[in-house]
Amino acid sequence: MEKQEANAYLASEPVGKLLRRFSLPCVLSMLVSALYNIVDQIFIGQGVGYLGNAATNVVYPFTVLALALALLAGDGCAALLSLSQGRGDAQGGHRSVGNGIVLIVIAGLALTALGAVFREPLLRLFGVTEACYGYAREYYDVILIGIPFYAVASGLNAAIRADGSPGYSMFATILGAVLNLILDPVAIFVFDAGVRGAAIATVIGQVASCEASIAYFRRPKSFALRRDSFRLRAGIVRRIAALGISSFIIQTAIVVVMTVANNIIVALGPASRYGADIPLSVVGIVMKVFSIVIAISVGISVGGQPIVGYNYGAGNHARVRQALRLILLANIIVGALATLLFEFCPQAVIALFGSESALYNEYAVLCFRIFLAGILLTCIQKASSIFLQAIGRPVKSTLLSLSRDVIFFIPGLFLFSAQGGVTGMLWAAPVADLLSALLACILLYMEFRGQRKTMPEVMQSA
Repeated sequence: MEKQEANAYLASEPVGKLLRRFSLPCVLSMLVSALYNIVDQIFIGQGVGYLGNAATNVVYPFTVLALALALLAGDGCAALLSLSQGRGDAQGGHRSVGNGIVLIVIAGLALTALGAVFREPLLRLFGVTEACYGYAREYYDVILIGIPFYAVASGLNAAIRADGSPGYSMFATILGAVLNLILDPVAIFVFDAGVRGAAIATVIGQVASCEASIAYFRRPKSFALRRDSFRLRAGIVRRIAALGISSFIIQTAIVVVMTVANNIIVALGPASRYGADIPLSVVGIVMKVFSIVIAISVGISVGGQPIVGYNYGAGNHARVRQALRLILLANIIVGALATLLFEFCPQAVIALFGSESALYNEYAVLCFRIFLAGILLTCIQKASSIFLQAIGRPVKSTLLSLSRDVIFFIPGLFLFSAQGGVTGMLWAAPVADLLSALLACILLYMEFRGQRKTMPEVMQSA
């Protein structure tokens, strides 16, 4: 059997069984990846205090920017690999992965260089305060060293999954996360290295995950990498960028949102009873807790991407619709459970990040209950965006990716903060969740209505 036929089972095995096989490892992989930063915050909160957490919140957008560039190439080449294999295009498969690897390496090195040159402007841009500046600089200087390794490890995950090895993808991510989890408390509490120690632990984990990911491509399952695979081709690069732009926008939007939110907090916080550093720390924590739920949602959806992409490329649209229904159902369950936790037990989550003042806890409870009120709708929106990406609809996927954070949330931050300061700004999130979920429903309806017109027999059998 030819190597490109190795994934033919994606067109024949039960969709539910395939989704469990691909999504469960992917969820664990994405979840562990999201825990990199939150583990730092938990130990820093216990060992340094909320100013240390405020500092990591300031640096966090830069690491998300690295992830955005990695996923632009990584998710794009993975989607192209699945579509190529579904069409029986062996050349397109190995070239998409080779070009993706080159692009990820270039992006990681370029971002590291730019980060070193523009350190001070970036820290100011991301909302550093004088009180947490020293911590932020310590953390940033170490994290910068690990950016290329983080980019490669994160970017190659999707290609490994698309090659039919979700378990190995999970292993590569968990390897780094476990090292980080072990080394964080040692660095902070044993060696008293503070935020610098937490950053060193993170980078060591990133290097380990990077090495494991690279090792996989010595013997991939469904294609063989050659010297020719790594020669950049304009057509393939454009296609990778088009298919990966949705993932890029999802992550870049987080950078923009956190930058805007941090600067609003720095500007308006001193006039409130909470000051600037309490909201700066709390919003950073809530955003990272939010990212954990979204990691589960995205893991379910990205795990289904090879199934959706392969069957769409092969013309099996009934299986594509079945996969979408299961993906959306799983996301609704995750969103509902998260909503119950954040609305009824926020203090249990807050306590993980250290014991602070009553004023700090008061703002934290408000932040969890208001900011995360619409997280179920966010899960639906993220899943829909990734589905549209998987079937080769980059324009619709990009529009949907932009909708929640850029089109609705950022204007809402300015509008609601002008009315209610650092408390009022929290309402921008649930409003953006509602509007973007409505847009997701409209775009999915338009997509399947178009299929109904061109392939009524497929729709009837679905």
